[in-house]
This record gives sequence, C-alpha cells and structure tokens, in this order.
Amino acid sequence: MTVTPSRTSGVPGSRVDSESAGAADRAPEAEPRTPEPRAADAAPSSRGVLAKAALVTASLSVVGSFLGLVRDQSLARLFGAGQDTDAFLVAWTVPEFAATLLIEDGLAFALIPAFSLALARRAQGAPGDPVRALVAGTLPRLALAFAAVGALLIGGAPQLVEVLAPGLDDPGLAVDCTRLTATCVLTFGLAGYCSAALRAHRRFLAPAAIYVAYNAGIIAAMFAVGGRWGVRSAALGVAAGGLLMVAVQVPSLLRQVRRRAGETAGAPVAEAQPLDIALMATVLLFALCRQSQVLIERFLASHLHSGAISHLNYAQKVAQIPMSMSMMLCTVTFPVVARALAEGDTERARRRVERDLSVAASVVLLGTAVVVACAPQLIHLLFQRGAFTAADTAATAGVMRVYAVGLLGQTMVGVLVRSYFSAGRATWYPVGAMAAGIVVTSWIGAMTVGRYGVTGIAAANATGITVTAVLLLCGMGPRSVPIRTRRVLAELSRPVRAAVIATVVGTFVAAQPADPFVGLLAGATAVTVAFVLLGWALDAQGFAPALRSVGTLTRRLAHAVFH
Repeated sequence: MTVTPSRTSGVPGSRVDSESAGAADRAPEAEPRTPEPRAADAAPSSRGVLAKAALVTASLSVVGSFLGLVRDQSLARLFGAGQDTDAFLVAWTVPEFAATLLIEDGLAFALIPAFSLALARRAQGAPGDPVRALVAGTLPRLALAFAAVGALLIGGAPQLVEVLAPGLDDPGLAVDCTRLTATCVLTFGLAGYCSAALRAHRRFLAPAAIYVAYNAGIIAAMFAVGGRWGVRSAALGVAAGGLLMVAVQVPSLLRQVRRRAGETAGAPVAEAQPLDIALMATVLLFALCRQSQVLIERFLASHLHSGAISHLNYAQKVAQIPMSMSMMLCTVTFPVVARALAEGDTERARRRVERDLSVAASVVLLGTAVVVACAPQLIHLLFQRGAFTAADTAATAGVMRVYAVGLLGQTMVGVLVRSYFSAGRATWYPVGAMAAGIVVTSWIGAMTVGRYGVTGIAAANATGITVTAVLLLCGMGPRSVPIRTRRVLAELSRPVRAAVIATVVGTFVAAQPADPFVGLLAGATAVTVAFVLLGWALDAQGFAPALRSVGTLTRRLAHAVFH
C-alpha cells in the first residue's frame, strides 16, 4: 500500500504529522539504561519544542484526516464506485505520485538534511547566511523543473492514461481529469519545498495545515461545480487545493529566510548552494519506486470489473489512517535525526530512530487490529450511502482487511528510510530494497489477479512492502543510522503478538451487534483493551512512551482549551 494524498487525506501523505515523540523525548525513564545526555537537551531539537510540535501537528492532522474522510465520502456519495470514479482515480495517480515525491518522502529526504546542515553552519557563525544561500541555489531551479514536468504531463495526458489504465471504458474523461490534476506537480513541489524548509527550522504549524487546505479545496469544488462538471470537479479541486497548500506556508517561510536580525548591509553574502544531484536522484528514485505500487494496482485493476479501482481506492484510504497516524512521529523527528547527524551526534540519532520504531509500531499495530476486526462496520458507516451500495461495502471491506496486513511494513519503511537519508548523503541501497519489493508486488499481483481479483492485488501490495521493510532493516549499518537490529526485532515481536490476539477478540465482538455503529464501538473497544493489556503484560517498549504521549497531548490540549 502506498502513501497517497490521504496522507493527502491529511494523509500523503500525505503521503500525513503528529508526534508522540515530544512526550517520549521528555521522558527519559522510557529507556533507563540509556539516559539522554544533557547536551542533547540543549540542542535545537529540545524536548519543549518537540512537545509543542506534537500538539500542533497532531491537532491539525486530525482535522486533515477528518476532511480527507469527508472528501472520500463526498466522492463516493456523489459519484459512487463506477466508471466515472475509476476515470478520476486514474487521474488521481498524478497527485498521489506528486505527494510522495515532492511532499512526503522524496524532496523532504533531500531538503531537510540540507537545511539542517545550513542551520548548523548558521549557528556556528558561517559568513553570510547559509540558509538563504541554499534557497537561492535550489528554489528557482526546482520550480522551473516542476513547471516543466507539469506541462509535459498536461500535454501527454492521453498517452499517460493509455499507459496507466488501458482497459478503461471512458479514457476521455480520465484525460480531462489528468490535465487538471497535473497542475499539482508545480504546486505540490513548491508546497513540499516550503514544508521541508519550515520543519528544518522547527516550524510545524503551516506544514501541518497543508492537507487541511488541500482537502477543503477538493470538497468545495465537488459541491460547487459537481452538478455541471461531474467527477471533473474533483480534479478541479485538486488543482485549487494545491494552490492553497502553497498559500498557507509562504508567509511563514519568508519570515524564516529573511535577513537575520543584526546583520549589516556590508556583511559577506554566502554563495548560492545547489543540492547534491546524486542525493536528489536517489531519494526521488526511491519515492518513485515506492509510489509505483499505485501504477501496478491501477494497471491490473483496469482489466477487472467496473468499480474495481474504486474499491481498491476506498479500502486503501481507510486502511492507511493508522499508518498515517504512526508516521506523524517521523515528520517531527526526522529534522531531529538530521540535525544530530549534522552535528556528529550519532548516538542521539540512533536512540531517536529506535524509539521511533517502537512507538510507531505500537500505534500502527493497534490501528491495524481495529481496521481488520471492524472493516465491514467502518466501510458501512463511512461510505454506504447514495451511489455506494451494500455490495460495494462488502467488496471494499474484504480488500481493506488484506491491505491492512502490510501496514506494519509500510510504517517500518517510512521510519527506516529516513535514517538512510538523514545524513544528506546519496545511498542506493533503499532504492534497491524498494525495487525488490516492487518486483515481488508485480509478480504476485500478476499471478493472483485472475483468480482473486482485487484481493490478489491487495495481497501483492502487502507482501511487496513487507519484503522492502525486511531488506531495509537488514541493511541498517554504516550506510545509515546504526540501530541495534536484533534488539529492535525482539521489541517489535511483542506488539505484533498483542495485535494478533486483539484482532481475533475484536473481530468476534464486532460481529455480534446488528447495528454497524454499535459493532464498531464494541469491536474497537475490545481491540484497544486487549492490545493495551497484552502490551503491558509482554512489556512492549513502545507502549510506555506512546501512552505517555497521549496523556501529555491530552493535558496540553485541555490546558489550551480551558485556560
């Protein structure tokens, strides 16, 4: 499963950015054997900054995720799961790729370490302003490249649709939608640049708000002109939402890169610093390989019955919510790891990555258990209305359960790949690991789609991303942050066992009530109770910081509301 604009859902990524890291960083007792040194406390990535970033990002990500669900519900209600929606979802491939390449993974992997290094040089008193030099050397060239690629996609939309989904009944509609969504290459690129620069500066409010603005734009367009434009209105919303993503960040970025206070007019100006081309190539190829799972899914599903692509899309969007919530952690801590490596503090980076893996795994496994146990109830409540029928609910729920098996792999890939690129050096190992996963996905998908249809496609996706996660974990060492792999695997086995048992319990409980809302409530409660109790019993390391983070965020939110 890929990170799409449902992390565009406020997803991606959306591709989504909250953070139990703040609380985890403020609680060294979570790892009594390796206490945080005081030097780390004094670093720019202070515990107080991370805690505030956690609150801001979590709050806006919840809003963005909610609007993402409203967006998908609106799409299902207005246009159902037929050939029109299939045509739009083929065009949706462009923003899905753009979100992964330019906002959530690719561009961020190159820019955050670059800005972290520039900020470290600024703090050390380097002549001129290394940050503004980096902006001058990168932003104009990247903007020109984004515009050129977007224009190329607009002009080549018919050929692109033919390649992506040769079995579509109405390719003309997909071409119209693709020409509208292709504008997001420029807007997503600029939004991703702003987001990476601001996060490196420890400014998380504007970047966390981008998917709120994006989804609001799509929803408004569908209801404003959907009656006249049909599903093309959703594509128009993508174009409008991309502009809003840039608009909410530009003022904050301008404040960060302007001349530093006290700098004199005669001070030396730093030479414009371009990005490392080899680094850009590796991060973009990795992100491209990861997102190519969407191409495989759409290509295979385009030859199946009408609505197959839609069932895959709706299942994926809901199944990705737990992954998006767990990956919020890395959005805040990736700049922390990059800054630690820029300052030569490998030990602080290692502790941060290991803690991220433990907490993110606990969050995503709890969410996975809920998704699998309550899949029919979730899809019924979220989508079954208007043109979305009970048959669509059954098909989507079945696919979603299979997708969910790959959520842990998706989360591990998201956490681990950041450690490979956090030093700001080119490395080809993640690209090779992701390419191996794509080969597995393609092979299993081609072998199973004829017999199992969309379920076979979902199983291929889950298997391929899990293979990539295993390869990335096995390759950790000198080329990345040197985590203790055996210890990490031993720790991960505990929440996995808890999640398996909690899923069985939750599935049984959720199936008892006839009402889907009651079933969802009962099943989710049973899963949560069973998972937490088993986690404590097994002494899963990620549980303590995760629960402390929830408590901290709750207290801060209550303080903000009532005081």
